[in-house]
Amino acid sequence: MNIKVLGAHNYAGQNLKMVSLLIDDVLAIDAGALTSSLPPEAQRKIKALLLTHHHYDHIKEVPALAMCLAFGGATAKIYSIPTTLDVLARNLMDGEIYPDFREKPEQNPTVSFNEIEPHKAELIEGYSVLALPVNHSIPAVGYQVTAADGKTVLYTGDTGPGLADCWRQVSPQLLIIEVTYSDKHIERAYRSKHLTPALLKQELESFKEVRGHLPQVVAIHMTPDFEEEVSAEVAAVARELDCPIPLAYEGMEISL
Repeated sequence: MNIKVLGAHNYAGQNLKMVSLLIDDVLAIDAGALTSSLPPEAQRKIKALLLTHHHYDHIKEVPALAMCLAFGGATAKIYSIPTTLDVLARNLMDGEIYPDFREKPEQNPTVSFNEIEPHKAELIEGYSVLALPVNHSIPAVGYQVTAADGKTVLYTGDTGPGLADCWRQVSPQLLIIEVTYSDKHIERAYRSKHLTPALLKQELESFKEVRGHLPQVVAIHMTPDFEEEVSAEVAAVARELDCPIPLAYEGMEISL
């Protein structure tokens, strides 16, 4: 399994992109940087897109991806929980801001919306995909993705503390987990239901208590303004837990 980090942040700027992952060139998770990071021919290889929730930095480039697919005669399936698909349909692919590519072209619509049921593994493009509810400010899920050879990654998406129930249902070799704020913004993290390095430490300790070990860990979804602080604080957590925790970056590739 090859995982490319197309976007690693919660807002975009020069050399910074909103969060997106691409697995083996065919399965994408979140759409903050799918079109701005990939040439058209690579976009048209994507067969399925998993969306964690409907905040803008996670759905931003869904319409642009659909446009690229349409002009190339390609199609893709978009999966998420009903709330996310409803917001996407009403606001970004409503036929006014952008064409509704669920209906175009008539003979072979470019994209389809597919509801995914949390806690129930589903086979998507040859991968077993398990959606798991997480603690965020709006309905949101993380995804465990398992390849045919058993290689497994868990991406939490945006989440606050309290992932013990999630840990009981997963067994990833790689955990990609958000760390949005530095510790001096911990109250803001609690209010918006995100993590800081201190909260990350609690969640990793919880993982180890539930699963008996720690997997490979990568932090993602950093706020650029706080990234230097986050980097130092995450490094301290890594030392305390004796577990390397690199910060994701645009263009990062991880092989399992």
